[in-house]
Amino acid sequence: MSSHPLLLASSSPYRRDLLERLGLPFETASPDIDESPRTDESPEQLAIRLAESKARALANQYPHHWIIGSDQVACLPDGTLLAKPGNHEQAISQLQRSSGQTVQFLTGLTLLDPNTDRSQTHCERFAVQFRNLTAEEIEGYLLKEQPYDCAGSFRMEGLGIALFKAMEGRDPNSLIGLPLIALNDMLRNWGLNPLLTR
Repeated sequence: MSSHPLLLASSSPYRRDLLERLGLPFETASPDIDESPRTDESPEQLAIRLAESKARALANQYPHHWIIGSDQVACLPDGTLLAKPGNHEQAISQLQRSSGQTVQFLTGLTLLDPNTDRSQTHCERFAVQFRNLTAEEIEGYLLKEQPYDCAGSFRMEGLGIALFKAMEGRDPNSLIGLPLIALNDMLRNWGLNPLLTR
């Protein structure tokens, strides 16, 4: 069984809470990277690049850890990216545009061993079909949950579930920001099985 300590390259409390579900000890650190999309970069390429960049940004500081990098990109059917809204007005705009649409969420995931420079990378896809939302529903939801730090302007683990008509994908945790099924596969590939740790 591996004795490598784990590092979550994120300051997100949502990702931290998700990783705690695996019952493995880990540390967290916040990477400083430029998250701006590049010209002609697909949403999937962006999600993967950001996840890898987050992990590699901390490699020199944590050379003996296995570093977990994850980042999420949300996009409308026309390819428009939905970033974290940051405020009430932007969140209203995002939910208005998402109303009645199927929004794709792509979560990039990287597991990096800086000591050997080996890594595993994955992009988890998850689709959310939004109900046709009224202006009153959008306003009521945002006032209750204020999800201004969440891509897509909702919290799936909270009242945000009431915005949806259907969901499609293998791991709903990816909507919150960390695809645990894929991460579990990566850890097991390197000999760390959460079910066999004490």
